[in-house]
Amino acid sequence: MSSSNTSSPADQNVFDPQVAQELRAQRKERIEKSLGKRHRKEKAFRFFGFSAVVLGLAFVALLFTSILAKGLPAFWQASMTVPVYFDPAIIDVGPKPKQIAGEAPVDYQERFVAWQTEMGMVDWDALIINGLVAKEPSLADKQDDLSRLYTSSESYRLRDMVFADPSLIGKKQEIEFLADANIDVWLAGNIDRSLPDEQQQLSAEVRQIADELKEKGIISNTFNFNLFTNPDSRSSLASSGLAGAFMGSLFMMLIVIFISIPIGVASAIYLEEFAKQNWLTDIIEVNINNLAAVPSIVFGLLGASIFIGWLHLPISAPLVGGLVLSLMTLPTVIITTRASLKAVPPSIRQAALGLGASRVQTVFHHVLPLALPGILTGAIIGVAQALGETAPLLLIGMSAFVASVPASPLDQSTALPVQIFLWQGNELRNFFEGRTAAAIIVLLALMIGLNSLAIWLRKKFEVRW
Repeated sequence: MSSSNTSSPADQNVFDPQVAQELRAQRKERIEKSLGKRHRKEKAFRFFGFSAVVLGLAFVALLFTSILAKGLPAFWQASMTVPVYFDPAIIDVGPKPKQIAGEAPVDYQERFVAWQTEMGMVDWDALIINGLVAKEPSLADKQDDLSRLYTSSESYRLRDMVFADPSLIGKKQEIEFLADANIDVWLAGNIDRSLPDEQQQLSAEVRQIADELKEKGIISNTFNFNLFTNPDSRSSLASSGLAGAFMGSLFMMLIVIFISIPIGVASAIYLEEFAKQNWLTDIIEVNINNLAAVPSIVFGLLGASIFIGWLHLPISAPLVGGLVLSLMTLPTVIITTRASLKAVPPSIRQAALGLGASRVQTVFHHVLPLALPGILTGAIIGVAQALGETAPLLLIGMSAFVASVPASPLDQSTALPVQIFLWQGNELRNFFEGRTAAAIIVLLALMIGLNSLAIWLRKKFEVRW
């Protein structure tokens, strides 16, 4: 019929070349708009991503710049080199006692203690003051103020030198003495010099003497080795150092390495390679993941309750701190080790089993060596994390003041993060603000070193397949 061969005007327009060209132009315009919108979104995403990275790096740079600006000057400290004459007229205590043949040990010990007591009664400050006057004669009429120039522990250092070598009596020796903390703050410009005398820690006479000796070069800044060789001190703030905290952290890290890493790696190998997948292993995995997210202070409460309250281990000992940090590090080691084992292709296991190797041989001879880079990386990062922890150590008493270097993990000690915490709260803020930043630099250097070691080991042992 004629009606079946006819088409509507709209259908005829579809085949009109001009209409088809217009439709193609419209379709092209829509596609271009869509592509332009996608490109703009992509550029915006890249811009915001790049801006976030730059902003993060800027904050990190600001943090490090602030720490370095405050901490680096603390590695140098005001000191003075004085010619000390060990005057026999002042050190009038006689020679060091020697045990006489046939003398009872108790009698010799009594004579030796009496000699030590006499040595302690010597006016050691007079030796330092006489040395200062000999080096700068203009100070002869200001001797009453000279004892404020150096830190109080220096007189005891002279006493210990004579204890160790009595032959020094009658000799002259050039000795470097640390300036008092208030003198160091004054000369470093860390205190407002325009403050009235009643608000100054030092008298006007002492401040004037310090400025004069600084101008003449008698007082100068030298590298502060005491920061690394001395323990903390409250009686002699200028001589306080990080030696005790460093040894405490070292003992704790050794405990973490020898407890947390072997147990964590063994647990991960069993769970990943040998344990059957059932409800029990599922519960264990969930709890391990939850423990990795538990705040560190909870582990401190656990350590205080079990290791100190129940097992009665010594308070403020690196042994307890190491055990607490081991518990805290264990989930991290297990999770990273399991992830490294999962990354080994299944074909390695299948090939070893196909050649007749047992399950244990497959794991320890083939899988474990290939997963070693990831395992080492996770273990070292876990140790670095433990090194910087503070909260759990505060709860087991490691915030106590300890003025000695621990000789074993059972001795009382503190740790580097806790020492930073203690110094930042010291009342002589102008002096310890720089010391705190210097301690942070030391801690950051150790942590960066550990993380760099992890990256190096991963690159060295990494195997690509």
